[in-house]
Amino acid sequence: MINVNSSAEIYNVILSMRFVDLSHTITDQTITYKGLPAPIICDYLSRKESESHYDHGTTFQIGSIEMVGNTGTYLDAPFHRYEDGKDLSELFLSDVAELNGVCIRVPDHVRKIDQHYFHNRDLKNKAVIVHTGWSKHWNKDAYFEGHPFLTRDAAQYLLEQGVKLVGIDSHNIDNTADGSRPVHSTLLGANILIVEHLCQLHLVPDEDFFFSAVPVKVKGMGTMPVRAYAKFEVKHATGNKK
Repeated sequence: MINVNSSAEIYNVILSMRFVDLSHTITDQTITYKGLPAPIICDYLSRKESESHYDHGTTFQIGSIEMVGNTGTYLDAPFHRYEDGKDLSELFLSDVAELNGVCIRVPDHVRKIDQHYFHNRDLKNKAVIVHTGWSKHWNKDAYFEGHPFLTRDAAQYLLEQGVKLVGIDSHNIDNTADGSRPVHSTLLGANILIVEHLCQLHLVPDEDFFFSAVPVKVKGMGTMPVRAYAKFEVKHATGNKK
């Protein structure tokens, strides 16, 4: 708490931490990428079935989920693109949690996001989060067609700037018409992690926030849904004017 005393007013500035959820909810209807199945979510042990295992009135549910790693809001590790790249189990928490973030705003009419959108920003060791507004199409057919993406030169610029992670609220960070996937190839080849299908980026400040997207620690997989979120300080003034 900070006390401010001037000739005009006396008030306190209270600092609080705000969290913003940046992940889509996964359901058994969630189609994240055309051609990939929706998850199968069901009971492995239902509450009714559990009654015989416990005392009267005590029940539990054990859920089961079958899904591809590229479901909902998910993280790409290098193993997703490269056979000898790090898989999910080899990532450090410092790679995916509490990263200093910077949010890049891209006008909603822009499809090809080239390097100039990233100029004149401090990007080194940052999680660079690209806000396009495309998440408004989530769960609609429009989400899969004509989505914004980064260009090859943008990926190369981000690599040269020493970024730690790149996230986007679009269907894919690459142009899906380009089978070489230059952005995935450039970033993951340099151990720069990718998070796709973010949402609610309009609630995130341009800078001075922390970004986290922590996947389950699984050996032999390169993609996994995450609970991505931003954390930042908010100032509240309290007190009375003289």
